Amino acid sequence: MHIDLSEKVAIVTGAARGIGKEICLSLAREGVIVVALDVTEAALASTAHDLHEIDPRARTYACDIRDAARIDTVIADAVAALGRIDILVNNAGVVDEGVIETVAEARWDLVQDVNVKGTFLMCKAVIPVMKRQRSGRIINAASFAAIVPRVGGVVYAASKAAVVQLTRGLAGELGPWEITVNAYAPGMIPTEMNHFTERPAQEQEELLSTLTLHRWGRPEDIANLVCFLSSDRASYITGALIDISGGKLATQLPHEAYALSDVNR
Repeated sequence: MHIDLSEKVAIVTGAARGIGKEICLSLAREGVIVVALDVTEAALASTAHDLHEIDPRARTYACDIRDAARIDTVIADAVAALGRIDILVNNAGVVDEGVIETVAEARWDLVQDVNVKGTFLMCKAVIPVMKRQRSGRIINAASFAAIVPRVGGVVYAASKAAVVQLTRGLAGELGPWEITVNAYAPGMIPTEMNHFTERPAQEQEELLSTLTLHRWGRPEDIANLVCFLSSDRASYITGALIDISGGKLATQLPHEAYALSDVNR
């Protein structure tokens, strides 16, 4: 299957590192003109360097996605320079942990403002552009936590569950313009935010034992899905939450399959 994204224009938030950076680079390798956003220009320096080696037309902007006025300025500038917006990837997010009675109101507000309000504001800004084009792809980062929350992770899980419902509602609103809206639910992808691979070996093994595919996910796994959802090959998928967790809890005790098999013996 050939996925043709050449000359499309994509906005990607949270682009400075990890999954966001890999999404930017993967899209650029597919011929997409990437507009990468993160909180500061300094944070974006590495992404900007690597993007420009692939495509000098790539652009980067310092943008706090909680700031509606700044978002509007960035989107207007990008459209003036590039003429259109075909893809929006709402990747930016923050995480916080703690049982509810220990969570300060300010911490709750930060997670909801970045993960939910930021996604809302970015969508609101690009939708008029996509409606004029009568086409577009909006792809939102949810989380497996939106499906099954973990103890001490309610603040984050609540924000990502809201992103899922925002995705479904927007898909319904934007269908008449051939704009699709989907979300993806990563499982355990080691990043600088979660430090999975820095945990004690026993804790890592306990986490991996919940996966049907007994290995950590990779940023490229997410980026490959985003490239597919951005393409015309995915034109009949909308309002979907795609589980990309390596089969986390697909069965009650996934590790039993490994005990019964000859793998790793």
